[in-house]
Amino acid sequence: MSPDVASRPVRSEPEELVPSRYAVKIGEIDVLVISDGVLPLPTTMLGHNADPKARAAWMHHMFLPPDAFDWALNAVVVRSGGKTILVDAGLGSDPDLNLPRAGQLIKRVESAGIDLASVTDIVLTHMHMDHIGGLLVPGIKDQLRSDVQIHVAATEVSFWDAPDFSRTAMPPGFPDALRATAKRFAKEYHNQLRQFDEEYEVAPGVIVRRTGGHTPGHSIVRVASGKDALTFAGDAVFTVGFDHPDWFNGFEHDPEEAARVRTRLLKELAATEELLVATHMPFPSVGRVAIDGDVFRWVPVYWDY
Repeated sequence: MSPDVASRPVRSEPEELVPSRYAVKIGEIDVLVISDGVLPLPTTMLGHNADPKARAAWMHHMFLPPDAFDWALNAVVVRSGGKTILVDAGLGSDPDLNLPRAGQLIKRVESAGIDLASVTDIVLTHMHMDHIGGLLVPGIKDQLRSDVQIHVAATEVSFWDAPDFSRTAMPPGFPDALRATAKRFAKEYHNQLRQFDEEYEVAPGVIVRRTGGHTPGHSIVRVASGKDALTFAGDAVFTVGFDHPDWFNGFEHDPEEAARVRTRLLKELAATEELLVATHMPFPSVGRVAIDGDVFRWVPVYWDY
């Protein structure tokens, strides 16, 4: 999965005009960021506790439309110690929500030359449908190894037995879709689940750690080798979170705790200067965090090509 390998398609169809994968080397570990596409969402999702004027001003400052925006969806594939690890699985397809620009992950994994049968482990940052839905696409389970291990926090699994949406602020239809998808996933893959409490080393240098906040079992994945490190932050960090880490995202089940998790993580990443990738940061979502007064600053890396 070196950059030259990752750039070669395995099929004869034309390449996508806009690239949807980006390779990073973390010491001896290969990391491939893959876009699952984008979700159109209302701007209130970025900070439903914020003053509407302040939120509108931030959108204007970022040259974003005032009412709705395209929310990126990213996942990663990691190769370490003979293991091939998929971190999150994208949205898949939900005809009731009509989201045709998302759910592209599986075909893009395959176009990157990665056989689904080679995936030894799957790590789920949490069980929202845009992180597990790709595993429910018809025929996908049959392509995976029968002994594939799916790592997820035990707290997350138990939460979805009776999820609490009372403090979220989602668009209509999403809560029901999230419940249904999580229930179906738990039933379909219960034999493959490998639950951990707080932290688990999936492969050499690849550690998943529960943070909570966004969901009770939300987790992040840190990849470290030699002097290099990268953290996949899942839904702990959004673009607006650098300027306004205290703004509540509409999908957060415990908004105050999510804000505390976000602030702690951004401080950690600013101190270590390691790379950050997050599910909903603009693709390829590879950059670093800097302290900027009382808040933070996102510093994207220069593309290496």
